[in-house]
Amino acid sequence: MHDIKALRETPEIFVKGWSSRGRETAQADVEALLALDKDLRAAKTAFETNQAQLKKLSGEIGKAKAQKDEAKAAELMAEVESLKGAIAEAQEQERAKGEALKDLLASLPNLPFEDVPEGEDEAGNVELRKHGAPNILSFAAKDHADLGEALKGPSGSMMDFEAAAKISGSRFVVLKGQLARLERAIGQWMLDVQTAEHGYLEVNPPVLVRDHALFGTGQLPKFEEDLFKAISFNHADYANDLSKMNLDDMLAGKLSVPEWEVARVAYARLHHSGNYLNDERYLIPTAEVSLTNLVRDAITSEEELPLRLTALTNCFRAEAGSAGRDTKGMIRQHQFQKVELVSITTPEQSAAEHDRMTDCAETILKKLGLSFRTMLLCTGDMGFGARKTYDLEVWLPSQNTYREISSCSNCGDFQARRMDARIRKTGEKGTRFAHTLNGSGLAVGRTLVAIMENYQDEGGRIAIPEVLQPYMGGLTHIG
Repeated sequence: MHDIKALRETPEIFVKGWSSRGRETAQADVEALLALDKDLRAAKTAFETNQAQLKKLSGEIGKAKAQKDEAKAAELMAEVESLKGAIAEAQEQERAKGEALKDLLASLPNLPFEDVPEGEDEAGNVELRKHGAPNILSFAAKDHADLGEALKGPSGSMMDFEAAAKISGSRFVVLKGQLARLERAIGQWMLDVQTAEHGYLEVNPPVLVRDHALFGTGQLPKFEEDLFKAISFNHADYANDLSKMNLDDMLAGKLSVPEWEVARVAYARLHHSGNYLNDERYLIPTAEVSLTNLVRDAITSEEELPLRLTALTNCFRAEAGSAGRDTKGMIRQHQFQKVELVSITTPEQSAAEHDRMTDCAETILKKLGLSFRTMLLCTGDMGFGARKTYDLEVWLPSQNTYREISSCSNCGDFQARRMDARIRKTGEKGTRFAHTLNGSGLAVGRTLVAIMENYQDEGGRIAIPEVLQPYMGGLTHIG
């Protein structure tokens, strides 16, 4: 969310910022926001003015009645009735303009920091540094999917996409045996590094959240199609009504039972009404949502900051905008595990904290002995809520290129405004908005992919990095 006062005072900064992010309507957006803001303030003024006049007239009516001047009292009462209509109209205008202003503000992305390079897409990203030389194998590199499917255990392939498809459809995987243990080991080890070495507080948060939590971190309303929604039905009322209406409709020859069921469920889902929808929540696309919202609607003492939180959770993404991309393997799944890093800071701390968070993510890759590069994303490639983002891209031998494995973003006060997350120095009355940061430390599935591909041998065995061997009971190889 944006500060309307700042937009009012420096509209050119917002036009420039949104334009640099590829928003062709930036000038029109600013003009629309300013017009709504003007109308909203005018409605508030009209309401306050008429309310004051109403109070004044009420006093005059009392005086007129005390003086037995019924004509004057009647005249004043007629004026009061007219004012009541004007007050109601001003209230409605204030509500309508306020909602329209909020909705438009909520739909607009964050403004990039001054040092973010301008660009339309990933081609405009800037490589900041590389760690390690790309791992060029002396034999033809296999991709992780082929490696995983070839690894056999007591119950067949250790990486089973076919079994997952039977259960859940495409973009899921079943890991078994030593590969399942390796994925678990990676996540546990990452948590241990981030908590013991980097000072993050481990949190086990909910993975089902309400819509206001996703609004706070910026996934709603813009990216609803990328989310999975869980809806709870009142099954008893649904079943009772279903049986009655089926009988009536079938006797009348209107509908078959299956047709009616489809119609009723569709109606309930569309209208969220009746006794059928008791509740709805969303599965988190990242633990950033749960962790960042821990400070929503609260005032945090600045002396406690920076607050550093981490969690290992399952994440769920519909991948609505990625049709045809990475359909093979574990790169782009509907369900995956990730160690998330979140920091809550003062505005003065956030830039340094961003660099620190990125270093914490880089440390994981360094300890694993994986080659990677750190990219500064351009304005056209950043996420909706970010002001500045660093991506870490790990080397994958089978693709002969670097692929994203972590994204670390400084959101400034953008999320805090949407969540009303404020901070205050001890002993002071005034508050200000916190700065929020988030990053992957790291995506567990993609780390498994990187280990498998970089530590493969010509026979298809996978060497286990030394730092993970204690978590694997001393095992040095898989296969």
